[in-house]
Amino acid sequence: MATKAIGTPEQLRDPNYTPPLHQAIPLGIQHVMAMFVANVTPAIIIAGAAGFGYGSNSPDFPEMIYLIQISMFFAGITTLLQTIGIGPVGARLPVVMGTSFAFIPIMVPIVAGKGVDAMAALTGGVVIGGLFHGILGLFIGKIRFALPPLVTGLVVLLIGLSLVRVGIQYAAGGVPAIGTPEYGSLQNWTVALIVVFTTLGFKFFVRGMLSISAILVGLVVGYLVALPLGMVDFTSVARAGVFSVPDPFHFGIEFSAGAIIGISLMAFVSAVETVGDVSGILKGGAGREATDDEIRGATFADGLGTAFAGMFGSLPNTSFSQNVGLIAMTGVMSRHVVTFGAIFLILCGLFPKLGAIISTVPIEVLGGSVIVMFGMIAAAGVSILSDVEWNRRNMVIFGLALSLGLGLQLEPAALDKLPSTMQILLTSGLLPAALIAIIMNLVVPEQLAEEATEELSGGMSGVKIRN
Repeated sequence: MATKAIGTPEQLRDPNYTPPLHQAIPLGIQHVMAMFVANVTPAIIIAGAAGFGYGSNSPDFPEMIYLIQISMFFAGITTLLQTIGIGPVGARLPVVMGTSFAFIPIMVPIVAGKGVDAMAALTGGVVIGGLFHGILGLFIGKIRFALPPLVTGLVVLLIGLSLVRVGIQYAAGGVPAIGTPEYGSLQNWTVALIVVFTTLGFKFFVRGMLSISAILVGLVVGYLVALPLGMVDFTSVARAGVFSVPDPFHFGIEFSAGAIIGISLMAFVSAVETVGDVSGILKGGAGREATDDEIRGATFADGLGTAFAGMFGSLPNTSFSQNVGLIAMTGVMSRHVVTFGAIFLILCGLFPKLGAIISTVPIEVLGGSVIVMFGMIAAAGVSILSDVEWNRRNMVIFGLALSLGLGLQLEPAALDKLPSTMQILLTSGLLPAALIAIIMNLVVPEQLAEEATEELSGGMSGVKIRN
């Protein structure tokens, strides 16, 4: 969207500047469109993992509609915390918040196959984890040294790798269809690949808003293709209410050690991600570094917003990095523009029928879009890792953490003899990998590790492998 008539260069770099309403509102909705699909997808994935997200005839299917509804509602609420702020809470910057993909590998083992009842433990984990996240705001600047690119890149890469299987399963027909004749059918893959290629086509060969919203466009095209094939079921739309306010403790609340520890540890990584997004917004839009108050306020809002959302059964929230690039592209730093987008999200979250319409998107269509999104998460991890100096020390740390983390993801049955709490913490692979990388990075000296590795390499050079 052109920005020449919106304001002067000084005004565009000012977070407190408000463009004219006829320009500010479309700019705000543009931010929503850039994150809309990614915001509601985690709700669909968690509902499906719990076993109440598939089939509009399922008695628990309305719970997935509720999860979609509150994902939109609380994305708007937590975004308002960032743009408007309350006391020390909020960066008062154009930070867009939404449901986080990063927590999915932790949340899936908590709810897997356990139905709606498992959501109470997840609610308790989100509330306590959010409070812990908020506390991190008190000293986030002092602990960033423990998360260099070697650690953050590894974690982001593992998040992407842990999710790609979900994308393939969805494209083939969804988890419940595994083993049926329909699973992996040519029709399912054709629809999913149409979404993939449409998304890539609009991303790389179209400019402006359509390029920014390429994933949304891909979903719409896939949906239109699926309609005449009889893949869309509108039953849920008729069953959904017209207007509804989120319920406090909708799923109840239960305090599970595995859920609390797992979500709290991932909150540490999410806090650093938010710091990076705030820094990126200010560098790209205002040409300056983030202040301590802005970083602290953003982390407070991230954590406390998650805790508040969790009280209504919502999933953890975090800042959305794709909107950082959108600000850099438009050059508009106004926090009030994003406030209009937040209000739009809140309004969407008050109408369950909108959530029901979203739930009619066939799983194969969603699969095509998440294949792209999850691949981009893994690619983002590789991009972060490109800043690492790949000496022997860092290669050993990365290799060990990746091997153990990915191995536990691929073979969770290896932990069947452990207590359930340990299984939840370890089967994601993320937490053991992150802890190994953090601890080794802090305790293994750079110089000594290099010398030891060189000696080992020299000794191994004389070893011959016989065929």
